[in-house]
Amino acid sequence: MTKQLFSEFDSVSSKQWKQKIQFDLKGADYNESLVWNTNEDIAIKPFYHADDFDNLPETSNTKATEWKICQSIYVANTEKSNSKAIEVLERGAESIKFIIPSEDISIQELLKNIDLDNTQIYFILQFLPEDFSKQFSNIHNRKNVFFHLDVIHNLAKNGNFFKSFKEDFATFESVVKQTKLISINTSLYQNAGANMVQQLAYTLAHVNEYLNHFKSLPLNKLKVVFHVSISTNYFFEIAKLRALRLLWETLATEYGINTNCHIVATTSKRNKTLYDYNTNMLRTTTECMSAILGGANTICNLPYDTIYHKDNEFGERIARNQLLILKHESYFDKVDNPADGAYYIETLTNQLAEKGLELFKNIERNGGFLKQLKEGLIQRKIKESASKEQNQFNTGEEVLLGTNKHPNLNDVMKDELEIYPFVKTNKRKTLIEPIIEKRLSENLEQERLKNEK
Repeated sequence: MTKQLFSEFDSVSSKQWKQKIQFDLKGADYNESLVWNTNEDIAIKPFYHADDFDNLPETSNTKATEWKICQSIYVANTEKSNSKAIEVLERGAESIKFIIPSEDISIQELLKNIDLDNTQIYFILQFLPEDFSKQFSNIHNRKNVFFHLDVIHNLAKNGNFFKSFKEDFATFESVVKQTKLISINTSLYQNAGANMVQQLAYTLAHVNEYLNHFKSLPLNKLKVVFHVSISTNYFFEIAKLRALRLLWETLATEYGINTNCHIVATTSKRNKTLYDYNTNMLRTTTECMSAILGGANTICNLPYDTIYHKDNEFGERIARNQLLILKHESYFDKVDNPADGAYYIETLTNQLAEKGLELFKNIERNGGFLKQLKEGLIQRKIKESASKEQNQFNTGEEVLLGTNKHPNLNDVMKDELEIYPFVKTNKRKTLIEPIIEKRLSENLEQERLKNEK
């Protein structure tokens, strides 16, 4: 069909396109006018062509037709959380992420009447379990149940281990032996302001610390889950997830383990705003689209009001419905790997992967991720990236509509705050400097709140 439609037209090379563009620029410099650089130091060209590739990219092995809608539930009360999980599953969710704060939670009661054969369950453990086998004895071998205990993430976020390096890693190793699963939370890096190359490199260095530590384990049977955060740089976020899979495949091959990984994507907090909060729904929609097209297995959508309201039925329903619309009305589950073959996305994927791998190798040459965390180097690099992005926001180069561009100055929020929406400072003794998540619009919002009448 393609040959029949286009047989009358000669193919146009990349060189011919560029010559035509330069002619139309009428003397203006091609690079200064049309090529721009990202915070990842990637030059974005005005067009991409098959000539850019020595070999056309291979087909991805992910399946966008199989992504799951996830609902996150913080478990403060077992009975209420169980009822809520059953209700949201009936209303379209296909997966539940239970955030477990302590060992006092009865897992058996929490899962009552939930079909574990057809429902993905993620347990996010915010504590160091004393006896994992006793608590999760009946479910830890189920294929749809995933456990998340990430002691390095806890150290990076809070500045301390749960107990100590020795106890944390001993417990973590015990959990990995039983579940044959390593779960990595890398959303901290994105929400703290790391650029995409840093996010990818730190993710790889993060998981590599565990692989180095657990050399005695049968790694060939190991599954790896990455929890990542997705922002609104649409094509770049698609490419970031694809690059993550490429990088994991490269690292896993070196260890001789399963080269497939499972990705759980959650929308970012960093670009969410207090004022003109409905715009957050537009941001999370494109973020979810990027996650789907990038090949995420499971997607959790943050409610539009998550930064200033307590958990509420309306906000959660809207967030879930956004995913339901993408799946059932926008047909985002009908085509596998729709981003394959897009020259722009393929080029971004390769560039992000190459730069991420280069930075990862640099981290390993200089002692590894934990060593650089303890020395404060990772924290400093993230701060530098975050500061650069913050300056771009402050000058209007980075736009958050309704906040630093076209704000509604009559919008008031002081009486809407149910939770504190800004970074909390609490002086305490820590082993290392923690990595702090911060939204771009916080300083501007604090000034506006002060001036509200």
